[in-house]
Amino acid sequence: MNEIIFFGRNESPKLIKNEPEDIIKPIQFKFENENENEKEKQIKQISSSGYSTIFLFKNGKAIEYLSENDSKQNPSKIQIENIQKLTVGYDNEAILTKEGNVFAKGNNINPKNTKEFINISSLIEDKNDRIIQDIVTGDGSIYLLTSNENVYGIGLNQFGQIGFDSKTLPKTEKPILIMKNVSKIFSGIDSAHIFLLNSNQELFGCGDNSSSQLGLGKSRKKEKKIKKLTKIQNIPKGKIIYIQCGSIHSIMLIENENQNQNPKRKLYSCGNYQYNGLGKDENAYEFSEIKSSLFENDDDDILDFSVGYTHTLILTSKPKLIVFGDNFYGQLGTGDTKNQLIPIQIELPKLRFNENISNYYLSCGFDNSFIYYSLPSFSNLEEDLIKLFERKEFCNISFKTENGEIIKAHKLILKYRLNQNQNEIEKLQKIISNKSIKESNQIFEMIYSNRIINPKLYSEIKEIINSNEKIEETMKRIYLNENENEKDFIIERKEKQYKFPKLILIMRSELYRGMFLSVTNDKSNKVTDYSELSNKSFQIFEYWIYSNQIKDEIQITQEIIEELEIGIDYFQLNQTNPNLFDLLINKFNNQN
Repeated sequence: MNEIIFFGRNESPKLIKNEPEDIIKPIQFKFENENENEKEKQIKQISSSGYSTIFLFKNGKAIEYLSENDSKQNPSKIQIENIQKLTVGYDNEAILTKEGNVFAKGNNINPKNTKEFINISSLIEDKNDRIIQDIVTGDGSIYLLTSNENVYGIGLNQFGQIGFDSKTLPKTEKPILIMKNVSKIFSGIDSAHIFLLNSNQELFGCGDNSSSQLGLGKSRKKEKKIKKLTKIQNIPKGKIIYIQCGSIHSIMLIENENQNQNPKRKLYSCGNYQYNGLGKDENAYEFSEIKSSLFENDDDDILDFSVGYTHTLILTSKPKLIVFGDNFYGQLGTGDTKNQLIPIQIELPKLRFNENISNYYLSCGFDNSFIYYSLPSFSNLEEDLIKLFERKEFCNISFKTENGEIIKAHKLILKYRLNQNQNEIEKLQKIISNKSIKESNQIFEMIYSNRIINPKLYSEIKEIINSNEKIEETMKRIYLNENENEKDFIIERKEKQYKFPKLILIMRSELYRGMFLSVTNDKSNKVTDYSELSNKSFQIFEYWIYSNQIKDEIQITQEIIEELEIGIDYFQLNQTNPNLFDLLINKFNNQN
């Protein structure tokens, strides 16, 4: 389904025909010929700047609206498939494929033909460092994070945003190594500064500091260009989740350290408040908290935020849509074009799946804004496995690294990936015991995602990984052979209790996916109840949940179809292929 809300500048490029140049109230965005192949246009990501706007779909394909094209030429299909992530900068685009290649175009990437994508990851001199796991773009620059946790930069360096003296290296047409041992990279669509985070939560930055947007402190506000990577001091306590950069400011999301399963998240900003992008009415020379009564409710938490050129959108779990910053084009969606100095709440557009607010995401362009609905893909199981890996309540096997650090993993997932064999788990324990925490995390990510992100480490674990068996067949086998105590979620039906692995329910149902993967999920271990289903219908439901099949001996009646159709709609079971309803209809037709 397509659920996209748009507001802000509707020119350069023209995104919505027959609408004014500035859209100051949120409206629904619709693709041309939306009814054709609607299932193929399920949104995964939106990235926008003054250069272009790109929509990435769940099937790994994308379309773009180029600012230099007229409305008759927009949109156009991007001739690259299996796209994992994309990002648009001030005058460039970068695309990361599932194979780990990066294709890019732009004025400072391929000057001879700015419209042609080239493989910039293949230009990295070290051939062992060409598998890319993340990308970000800035003002004329593109940054690549490799599977070996090294960061490269390509493009403009006029402010030192590639970590070198801009006089001796004003730009580079090949990726150049900036820093090693990096876990995350951060920048923004029109930002001439970057942040790099290592595995020890140490933050480094370089580039434009003319508005103190690197957060180095008041004593260094006169340093306009930071030409070498510099450690950022006085970082707020807690885990750095994400940083987004505007042109003259930066905003950081911090998760406070505590023992709760869902620790509180807070936003911090630094830079110049001239265009009100800080969420406060004074300059901030280092990262300081954005304070507002809109954030202070303990039952509310920040789900997502996005930063444009000088404006910011925040989505909370209540749900609330909170905005502040530059509003010259109506990009705050307030119904006028007045700037907002401090955070204010605006009316959340009517959304079709408002109860699953954690499945909505924000994307700020240069001078416009998007809200879009995007479920984790059932066809992309590795994303969900990694999310589960990060959720402590699902991790029930402990591994000790060479330095004694403890890493916890999900038993059911390991049984899937390691052939359900205790010997393989013991072999994995032995491998981890000789690895650092960084290497151990890479090993688990490879096991969970079935992607080779470190060839050297993969060679040590490939013999114990099962990468061929279909997930449905594996889960069916687990269901038929597993001890009842391994099933860890309770469904009540007619005073009886049935236990299911949470991972399987996540795969099959949007309802359970939102419940288990959301930061605001209900911690109850029960869903009641399924009493409305007859015994036969519940047997069909239970077997399908595990196997994505219907037992051959089951006779399908019209009553069963009508009964399960209600449950399919309520529990949102229609995202698998083939789905339960299609299987029921096919079997019913074959029987009759």
